[in-house]
Amino acid sequence: MQLKNLINGEFVAPQSGTYLDNYDPARAEVYSQLPDSNELDVVLAVQAANKAFTKWSVTPVEARAQILYRIADLIEENLEKLAEAESRDVGKPLALARKVDIPRAAQNFRFFAGQILHHQEASTYAEGKALNYSLRQPVGVAGLISPWNLPLYLLTWKIAPALACGNTVVCKPSEVTPMTAFLLGEILQQANLPPGVCNIIFGRGEVAGRTLVEHPAVPLISFTGGTDTGAKIALAAAPQFKKLSLELGGKNANIVLKDADLKKAVQTSLRSSFLNQGQICLCGSRIYVQQDVYDAFMDQFVSETEKLVVGDPKDEKSFMGPLVSAAHLEKVQQAISQAQQEGGKILTGGQAPEGLPEELKSGYFLRPTVIADLSQCSTLHQEEIFGPVVTVQPFKYAHEAVKAANTSSYGLAASLWTQNLTQAHKLASQIQAGTVWVNTWMNRDLRMPFGGMKSSGLGREGGEHSIDFFTEQKTVCVGLE
Repeated sequence: MQLKNLINGEFVAPQSGTYLDNYDPARAEVYSQLPDSNELDVVLAVQAANKAFTKWSVTPVEARAQILYRIADLIEENLEKLAEAESRDVGKPLALARKVDIPRAAQNFRFFAGQILHHQEASTYAEGKALNYSLRQPVGVAGLISPWNLPLYLLTWKIAPALACGNTVVCKPSEVTPMTAFLLGEILQQANLPPGVCNIIFGRGEVAGRTLVEHPAVPLISFTGGTDTGAKIALAAAPQFKKLSLELGGKNANIVLKDADLKKAVQTSLRSSFLNQGQICLCGSRIYVQQDVYDAFMDQFVSETEKLVVGDPKDEKSFMGPLVSAAHLEKVQQAISQAQQEGGKILTGGQAPEGLPEELKSGYFLRPTVIADLSQCSTLHQEEIFGPVVTVQPFKYAHEAVKAANTSSYGLAASLWTQNLTQAHKLASQIQAGTVWVNTWMNRDLRMPFGGMKSSGLGREGGEHSIDFFTEQKTVCVGLE
């Protein structure tokens, strides 16, 4: 199957006529191809978006919201098809895609359709001298670059508010997991989204992505991905004063205090460590446990980790599937080897699972891995691995755990386990992270700001913060004298 770009409402072949292979990571087999788009493809998409912006930007919010609601309905109607595509592309369990990824994609459109309908602006009355009010206007063509780990969910997290606010968009999904973005293009056609309002360009980041970022007619860039790439985007966008939202890497701390509900902490930590093969920027890859309960926590955590089923993503029993690509598997394996060289002790995992059926033996599988005895300055403690690998460390006092959590250059998220809410509020305020979960994980409220500190990003999106980002705010002052 050869995918095509969506430009001006039509699926078209890449101008170069060349394609990239798309792999099924569970079987290490090519099962489709995607356009290896070049600069001309991006230029054509930007031209289409610019042309469509004239009408879409002044389309009444009720009409825009109606289309977004229709897109949400169509995503839900095609849930099984989208879930199967997401599972096959990423390697994640089908049950996870069916339960989380696809429903959340529909929720993104539904939420921002309602958000734009109920949004209000401020006004002030200056004692008979003037009336001031603020006016929100769309920015223009938004360049949206999304990652491979949660393809549809994170792509729609960008598309929905951009369209709701009246922008037109050019999307560049990851070339590693393109299938659900292509299927979304079909849904956009079915929803009768006007041509050119949403364009989808497939291809490599260093070509298609770079062209989109540098294009002078694209005044806004939203990017989710690696910190190194984010730095390059910021450097390219700065001279043109583009609006930027960068959600980058994470090396998130998971702190378990001695008064925590240990059973709940263990079970949730399994999810926050290994869900989606650990390929979530919000995963808690650094676990700190207070000495008083360290042995009890570790006995349960390691035991439960060894029970996790790694296998065919289609199997309902599989908690984990393969990693997304051969290159990424090799990167994670090298990180594990590096940890051993630095004195780390593998408590469980570190190798491919045994007993896989013949058709899956070439897949990119890795058992969930727990490593202890590493120093705070070790590579694995400091660098994002983005795989099913966690480190564990004991601490004596709570302030030591906070200090350790804050030594990372990243600051995306953290988890904190304690039944002392006074202590929870105090410690949460001290942790340098954009989100701190207390006695929970991945509990998302789309009304709240989301983003990272330090090397984890720039800006916030979600709720009113997305409205802020995807619009320009203007003050109008009317003299009354």
